[in-house]
Amino acid sequence: MTSPYHAAAREKRAAERILDERNGNSGGVPRGSSSSRGPHQLPLHSEPIGTEGHGHGSHHHPPAPKSWFPVREGGESGRTGIHPWHFFRIVFRSSSLASRMVNVLWPVVPAAIALRYAAPEQDLAIFILAYIAMVPCANLVGFAGQNLAKKVPHVFGVLAETTFGSLVEIILFIVLIKRYRPDETVDTTQVIRAAILGSILATMLLCLGFCFVAAGFKRDETHFSEIVSEAGSGLLLTAGFGLAVPTAFYNALHGRLDTRELERKTLELSRSTAVLLIIAYLVYVFFQMRTHHGIYDAIFEADAERDDDKHKELRSHRLTLIESIIALAVGVALVTIIAIMLVDRIHFLVEERGVSDAFLGLIMIPLVEKAAEHLTAVDEAYDNQMNIALSTVLGSTLQTALFNGPLVVIVGWGMNKPMGFNFELFDLAMLILAILTVGNFLRDQKTNYLEGVLCVIVYVAIGVAAAHYPNPHELHEAFPTDASPAPATNGSEGAHH
Repeated sequence: MTSPYHAAAREKRAAERILDERNGNSGGVPRGSSSSRGPHQLPLHSEPIGTEGHGHGSHHHPPAPKSWFPVREGGESGRTGIHPWHFFRIVFRSSSLASRMVNVLWPVVPAAIALRYAAPEQDLAIFILAYIAMVPCANLVGFAGQNLAKKVPHVFGVLAETTFGSLVEIILFIVLIKRYRPDETVDTTQVIRAAILGSILATMLLCLGFCFVAAGFKRDETHFSEIVSEAGSGLLLTAGFGLAVPTAFYNALHGRLDTRELERKTLELSRSTAVLLIIAYLVYVFFQMRTHHGIYDAIFEADAERDDDKHKELRSHRLTLIESIIALAVGVALVTIIAIMLVDRIHFLVEERGVSDAFLGLIMIPLVEKAAEHLTAVDEAYDNQMNIALSTVLGSTLQTALFNGPLVVIVGWGMNKPMGFNFELFDLAMLILAILTVGNFLRDQKTNYLEGVLCVIVYVAIGVAAAHYPNPHELHEAFPTDASPAPATNGSEGAHH
């Protein structure tokens, strides 16, 4: 099997050939040979693709006035400052047809906020409107993140886009942990634990499945780099192992130690694991951005050249840097308001409508919080940018498992809330099986729509099972024995045997 380094070298050489052909350098002379760069070195980020040779038929934005922030040419708007008419028009048109369709839901946002104050007793109507309203708000955060990401180097841009897309998830988790009350029937820490795994499952199975299907609309088979797939698969297994340690620890000692003592030890283990997972994520970011950024730059630049909508994007309008920051700030503010509205109605859904914690956490919350990232990744896959789409999917999954989830554990630690990693055995089993399934699909560096449909079917099966899964407090009331799960007095519920 070809080593990752040989594959990386091939990717870099292919990218260099594409760049040389694009710039009219047919004589085999390396780009920038008169400069200090070597023959196998990619262009510096300050010299964007397409600026050294302007061939016939090239599409360029008019040069923007000089800015204090160096912007990559691919993200140039040709404007500076704030232009309200351009701002609203660009935001509404968004980056793809799917995002544009989502923007039709914007009238629901003020309707949900107004109903919250006008008729606060209408819990079901408020939840439904807030759930729908979260989608365009999350889409705005994702679109603003995309515009910011295009203004910086490729590798940093992919990481930044993933991070901005995860803001919705982080906000929801923090609101949930802040709303935790030990004397209430619904344990919000249990909802967070289910949502952490549900977010991973939704991205790994549902989003990746739709990416494979979207790519299969135009091509019989879609290929991607083994650098991206191998690094992602290895980290997914590491993340799954790390998340499973506290649960395995609790279940191995359940019934042998005092329940409260075991829960205390499990909570301490969860906090230690959270710190270790965040360290693993930081090493992964350093690997991508510092020591091996040249490999990923070559892969992403080659993908950008294969973009089916490349010419449309070159002619499309973009937000300025200030407009992108404003859009991001507005989106985050609206997401926070909507998240509070959703979390405040969780008790109503669970107690009055009989929705299970598992279904709420595994399915409902991840679907709405990840909407923007899913639309972005599917659009990239449809445009023949499978490496970028796969990096978005795996990056989002790894950020949830290695950073967002551990972060909420540490935040809960600081707030003296008992948030740990003692998952339900059902949830954890689904996670491990999903990681193995996706790893198998990524192993041969190619995919088709059949694999995508299978991923979606697996996700739907998990959703059906979650809808029928009983709540922990219901099990405890039905089986109030030592063999049943212990009450969540300190945030580490017993997993069921």
